[in-house]
Amino acid sequence: MRLHHALLFLPIVGLACLSAKANDEPERPPNVILFLVDDMGWTDGRVFGSDYYETPNIDAFAKQAMRFTNAYAHPLCSPSRASILTGQEESRHGILSAHGHLKPGPWGEQVYQPATPRNEYLLTKSRTYLNPDATTLAEAFLGAGYRTAHMGKWHLGLTQEHWPDQHGFEVTFHSAPDPGPPGSTYFSPHGVHSDGKPSAAHRVGNIVDGPEGEHIDDRLGTEAIRFITEHQDEPFYLNLWMYDCHGPWEAKQDLIQKFAQKETQPDGHTNPVYAAMLKTMDDNFGRVMTALDELGIADNTIVVFFSDNGGNTHSMGASEQKRKMANPKSKTYGYTKIYSDYAGVQYPTKNLGLRGGKGKLYEGGQRVPLMVRWHQHIPAGSVSETIVNNIDLYPTLLELTGQAEPANHVIDGKSIAKVLTEGEEGTGQTSVSYFPYHGGGISVRDGDWKLIRRYTSKPDQYEGLVELFNLKEDLAESKNLAAEMPEKVTELSKLIDSHFKHTSGLPPKPNPDFQRGSTSPKNSRSPTHGLVPKQCRIESIDDGIRVIAQGKNPFLGTAQVQLAGPITLHLQVRGIDGKSGTGRVQWRTQEQTDFPATGQTVDFEVPESTSWQDITVQVPVEGRSQLLRLYAPATDGLDIRSIRWKAQDGKPVQWDFSTDAR
Repeated sequence: MRLHHALLFLPIVGLACLSAKANDEPERPPNVILFLVDDMGWTDGRVFGSDYYETPNIDAFAKQAMRFTNAYAHPLCSPSRASILTGQEESRHGILSAHGHLKPGPWGEQVYQPATPRNEYLLTKSRTYLNPDATTLAEAFLGAGYRTAHMGKWHLGLTQEHWPDQHGFEVTFHSAPDPGPPGSTYFSPHGVHSDGKPSAAHRVGNIVDGPEGEHIDDRLGTEAIRFITEHQDEPFYLNLWMYDCHGPWEAKQDLIQKFAQKETQPDGHTNPVYAAMLKTMDDNFGRVMTALDELGIADNTIVVFFSDNGGNTHSMGASEQKRKMANPKSKTYGYTKIYSDYAGVQYPTKNLGLRGGKGKLYEGGQRVPLMVRWHQHIPAGSVSETIVNNIDLYPTLLELTGQAEPANHVIDGKSIAKVLTEGEEGTGQTSVSYFPYHGGGISVRDGDWKLIRRYTSKPDQYEGLVELFNLKEDLAESKNLAAEMPEKVTELSKLIDSHFKHTSGLPPKPNPDFQRGSTSPKNSRSPTHGLVPKQCRIESIDDGIRVIAQGKNPFLGTAQVQLAGPITLHLQVRGIDGKSGTGRVQWRTQEQTDFPATGQTVDFEVPESTSWQDITVQVPVEGRSQLLRLYAPATDGLDIRSIRWKAQDGKPVQWDFSTDAR
């Protein structure tokens, strides 16, 4: 555990002022609970406008708290969580996508990710874990004498050196990798190991299985209450980061059946599986709030209710369900069948009144529920239209608890403490979200206006590379005003440019190798042809490519082969200088977050010959492939003339290097 920041925090007289009691002893500073829901949309709850979802505990909480109608998070989880814990913009901390479960690399300056001539811009490469030198919110509280705990989803670093106990949390309850619940199931057993290398096949952490069928969020509620009870007589900071409502889309069967029988409206929420997930989350939120009341510490506890990004409006469509149920023996078959039976092919939720959802820069991906309660300090049942960002929680909680900001840590957020305690409406607040991938870009909201700047043309998804909306008149972002109001575009564009400069971020830049209309490797200046070389380099030869080993495990990786298994691989290869050797194929499916530590590999032999050899490899993929690796013999390498991946159904994916075409 890193404690070297402890001496940097000096007490100040703030909102949690040290007023004297009869014995001149200072009052105890307030506790803090940061309750974070995964993928909860802006309207996912009764208090937020839903007539279908049942969230009685959240609704009751809203009557005791201040609710924000203009609260923003990043469109994806890892960047949003990093911003909460550091108070920093994504362009500063560098976690730009949901990569917190991927293999960590060395920390260094931000760099651009590889691009082809088809890419008009070079995009910033996302980091995969928190900066080890950042002073997290937990470290700030720890340095001020608080007891600290993190329970639930982390998704901010795969390996142990990047886990929450290395960022100021004394007590933890989590596992890795963790885009979703441990073991990719909400129900015990989860199969989490206490040590080893974290992977999709080997979950590692300190989550211990409970009774068979125990829901993980029920367990989080129990562990949270245990921590609160044990530390009720001293100030504490608790991260309670729920796994609901993230995929896999499974829930308690009795709740699914209950919501399936409810009457629905076609223009409202209609998904019984998601409703059941939301209800379980609400139940456990209620359990924790009840525990505070029973222990008599509710009045001295600040509770933040927040979501990490907008609601999911893209998962579990017809094609995804077909893929997940392709193999009745697969792990995904059971819950997908239940989802299909009760929810059909509808997406998990609907961000009613907003455009888009999770992973999008539109309001549906960024605008989220936010409520803050502190009895006798924050007006109960109040509503604020102040623009609030996830980065604002850090300075706000420090000010509310009477702490100074750490001297060696840059904070981009602005405190809204006076908005909460004095009812002031914030002024000058803007919201910036940087997500450059998958047709994303960067967005800025300033007052009623919002600008989105894109770096990839996708005419079927949005109009042009610049979109301008007046959210006061067009919350659904249905009319792009960029062409009509170039002055406003220029004004907001300056805010984006200033944002990158202020945060020392690495903005996208034009690709010097961009070739308009380039669609195939034939136009590429690189011999990689869309393949990613690792521990090797690729050179073009007269009738193929040469893979030259530069490490012990040279391979070509690709995410362009997404086929339903089993898959047959046809190769035309030869050893360099005719030498023999052993190659290998490794795969990861779309249901896995990492390559398994063992298994899922098939070897093939390359005979000694200077002629091209036709080799066929049967690859027993279960499910649909996501990433494939073709390993060359480690001693020298391999010459490749062609690669052809073929499934039983579907079009083959192939490279023919003799003609320089795919």
